[in-house]
Amino acid sequence: MRETEIPPEHPRAESLQIRERLVRHYKSGVVADAGLFAHGRGEAFDYLLGEKTRENALKAMEAAVAALLTARRPVISVNGNAAALAARDIVKLAQVTGAKIEVNLFYRSAERELAIKALLEKVGAEQVLGVGKAASARIPEIGSERRRVDPEGVLVADVVLVPLEDGDRTEALAKMGKKVIAIDLNPLSRTAQFATVTIVDNIVRAMPALVKIAEEFKKEERSKLETLLANFSNKKNLGEAINLINQRLSKLAEKGCYISVSQKGER
Repeated sequence: MRETEIPPEHPRAESLQIRERLVRHYKSGVVADAGLFAHGRGEAFDYLLGEKTRENALKAMEAAVAALLTARRPVISVNGNAAALAARDIVKLAQVTGAKIEVNLFYRSAERELAIKALLEKVGAEQVLGVGKAASARIPEIGSERRRVDPEGVLVADVVLVPLEDGDRTEALAKMGKKVIAIDLNPLSRTAQFATVTIVDNIVRAMPALVKIAEEFKKEERSKLETLLANFSNKKNLGEAINLINQRLSKLAEKGCYISVSQKGER
């Protein structure tokens, strides 16, 4: 499948490469057509954040890793976009934290489930839950196909990592008493608001950072990780993300223009 060549000197090279990856996985059946729109919405918020990982996101990542490492039954829930953008790091994080991996889709089909499973297995996943008849349990209060979960995975999990937007299920899982970790560029979304820990960052930056933190934190005592998680305030952390966006927009408004710099720099 031929991809569009992106000149490395293009000022939006990294962003365009990510889009091409999503299009490729859309054609392979991993990503739903609605997933392309969802990515665009997230990218817009990434512009507001300056397209870089912020201090509040790093603090949330540390709390997220603490939650995963102290959990009894952690699960990483994977949809098409998450698999397309971060499959390898999802598998690495699962290996480091002992979490299970489960496919969960709004636009569910046997073909998509198998395509995502194949992609995860290609990068090292030994077990992928939630595929086909394995997704036999139901989450209360959800009308969409997201209600279908694996009785050996999300249903019995005490901590669930939900990369990318998933507001209705995040709320339902929280009501079930589970800790929910979200990766969401929109700090105002229902996902961000209902999660226990929200990482306001791009998944392509957040997942490798989570793996690195997990490898470091695995050496720490459990009591230290529990204290770190207990001291984390998601409400405060989201407030910091919103304030950051507000401050950046105010600064740009004062300048009266958009300052174009490199992809990795401040915008």
